[in-house]
Amino acid sequence: MIKHIVMWNLRGGTPAEKRDGIAQLQRSFESLRGRIPGLLHLEIGVDSSRIDYACDVVLYSEFENQAALDGYAVHPEHQRVKRELADLRTARHQVDYASPPAFVVATDPSI
Repeated sequence: MIKHIVMWNLRGGTPAEKRDGIAQLQRSFESLRGRIPGLLHLEIGVDSSRIDYACDVVLYSEFENQAALDGYAVHPEHQRVKRELADLRTARHQVDYASPPAFVVATDPSI
């Protein structure tokens, strides 16, 4: 299984504008459920901490394998969502990893 996590900060000069952007992002991504082969789970989380270094929104998704994630990246429905949301974000961060992740043992105590 591959886990795909994306975090965004969104545009918005007021709390209402930010809420509208978050709602649009949620609707767009939730519309992908059942449309992407190999997409096992999709979840949108909205930050509640309001600390200055937190992102506004996170997408947590799980794919059957790397091929399914690769297919998602170019799938027309995902491309549609990317176009819909292109002007909303001010920053984007992403991590993809296999689960369970490989166990790494640090042999250098300075690590």
